[in-house]
Amino acid sequence: MDAAVARTAQIDWDRAKAPSLEAFEDLAQAAFDRLPQAFRALCADVIFNVTEFPEDDVLKELEAESPFDLLGLFTGVGLPQQGYAPQTGQMPNTIHLYRRPILDYWAEHDESLGSIVSHVMIHEIGHHFGFSDEDMEAIEQAAG
Repeated sequence: MDAAVARTAQIDWDRAKAPSLEAFEDLAQAAFDRLPQAFRALCADVIFNVTEFPEDDVLKELEAESPFDLLGLFTGVGLPQQGYAPQTGQMPNTIHLYRRPILDYWAEHDESLGSIVSHVMIHEIGHHFGFSDEDMEAIEQAAG
């Protein structure tokens, strides 16, 4: 038996399922827990939210062509834009992870699901820190 057949035989494909929302939340929490403590401390007030898809109003506002176009989203006011005291009525900073679009991306790319979840989470945390998409792209390119 060659190696590929042996690996396939080790997985019970008749019972294999995509991770549930709860399992996805656990995966996201594990990714967050692996970040450096100083980094996590700056995210103490951020809410992490895992849902199946972005809301319709979000897709419309961002002019997404499909509900699969958005893997994650930061909502709120980034740290650099916040004053010294929270504004009355200000919603908490939230990082949204979208399970189905992430699973779709995973199915089409040669990356682990944990790696993708970590990447999306770190990208959205970057927005919490005040970085733009262009800033983060430049940082990723510089890091190799």
